[in-house]
Amino acid sequence: MTVHAKEIINGKFWILEDNGVKIATLSVADNKFLLSDKKGTKFFDSIKTTERIIGKQIIWDKLAITEISCKEIYGYETSTHPYNPIYNLKLKLPLFTKSSNSKSLYCAGYYIIKFPKGWVKSFCPKLITLEKYEYNGPFKTRIEMKEKLRSKNET
Repeated sequence: MTVHAKEIINGKFWILEDNGVKIATLSVADNKFLLSDKKGTKFFDSIKTTERIIGKQIIWDKLAITEISCKEIYGYETSTHPYNPIYNLKLKLPLFTKSSNSKSLYCAGYYIIKFPKGWVKSFCPKLITLEKYEYNGPFKTRIEMKEKLRSKNET
């Protein structure tokens, strides 16, 4: 019988799951293990002691970084972790903020923007920029954006 320890913070914090159900959290500080479950919080000197109390062997799983930090909304990449994602139906733009209480809106994906000196590539520009200048996008990939930019430069 085993329990999976899913790593949340590298070498410091794990969620213990039994058949996909969270049963406890485990953290380490000052060479002591802290187990918190529905029965309370306990300190242990070793993993073996923790396993003996749980009654199961612990299997240590590392989470992939993509499971922790999502950098995409509505299928479009973002430059940072997106907060407050919304889809503007009128403009057909995936929008987000860079922090939970920010008021500046950014557009997810790749764009080309026509500034006075010509067309320029852009990744996650501010919404205010797209409202001010002519643009094409959003594009899901850099390659799509470059193809559109090439066709704009040929005309």
